[in-house]
This record gives sequence, C-alpha cells and structure tokens, in this order.
Amino acid sequence: GLFNDLENITKAKKPIIAAVNGFALGGGCELAMMCDILYAGEKAKFGQPEITLGVLPGAGGTQRLTRSVGKSKAMEMCLTGNFIDAQEAKQIGLAAQVFPVDELVDKAVATGQKIASFSKIAVALNKEAVNAAYETTLQLGLDYEKRLFYASFGTKDQKERHGCI
Repeated sequence: GLFNDLENITKAKKPIIAAVNGFALGGGCELAMMCDILYAGEKAKFGQPEITLGVLPGAGGTQRLTRSVGKSKAMEMCLTGNFIDAQEAKQIGLAAQVFPVDELVDKAVATGQKIASFSKIAVALNKEAVNAAYETTLQLGLDYEKRLFYASFGTKDQKERHGCI
C-alpha cells in the first residue's frame, strides 16, 4: 500500500533531501520527516492536523515527530492540530535550515552535490550510523558506530583519500 511505499524512502542508500516550501501537513509532514535532511523555505508550515479529522497520523507522524522535536511539542502538535512555521521548525530541530524561497531548491541541490562529492561508502555508513541512533540504545549505537568506523578504514575510498593507493 501507500504507507509501505513511503517507507521505502527511509531505506534508500543515498541521502534524501527534502526542500519544503508551503504546507507540509499530515502525510506531507510525515513524508518530509522520512527524509535525511529537511530544508524549509521561509513560507513552509508543518503540522499533524489528523486530530481535526478524528484520527491520528498513520505514516509515522507520532513516532518521527516525537524523536525530532521531543514529547511535549509532538503532543501539542498532534493533540491540537496546530501548525508551526519554518523558523520554529528549525528552532525545535525538525528542519536543518531555513532559506529564502528563491534559494531553497538551489541550497538543497548544492548540499546534494557536496554529499555526492564524498565517498559513496562513507556517505552510506554515516547515514546508517545516524539512522541507527533512532532504533537502538545509546550504548548499542556507540558500539555500532565504532564497528562501522573501523570497517571504513578497510575501504578503497578511504585509502585513496589518504593517498595510500
């Protein structure tokens, strides 16, 4: 179904950058939160207004929002249906950056290009390690990160970047 298809975004090996300018409500907000980096244009609005329809978010809104902004703010947004603007989204950790509307897409593309200039393996391992923080305890996450860190030294990319090859 639709929700399963959306979840595939979180499984992509390449980083996904969201550039939101306008309303990201309900499923739109959930989709944006599935991305690895969320950039907001100055006019962006975020919210989980499902309560006004007598339901709750169904594509991870209660779970991802809580992990991004904390319990109290997630409760406020989910239980009232209130929206937040781009500046508040950045302030509470939902958005990484806020840009003027006419710069938003260019900034997202530039970030993508910068990431693409790095080792594909290192990018994938970084993404995997950061995502693991959502799924595990701190100690297990630290152990996992350390294993990935040591493994990264065995890659051809690492050796080339350090002039070992």
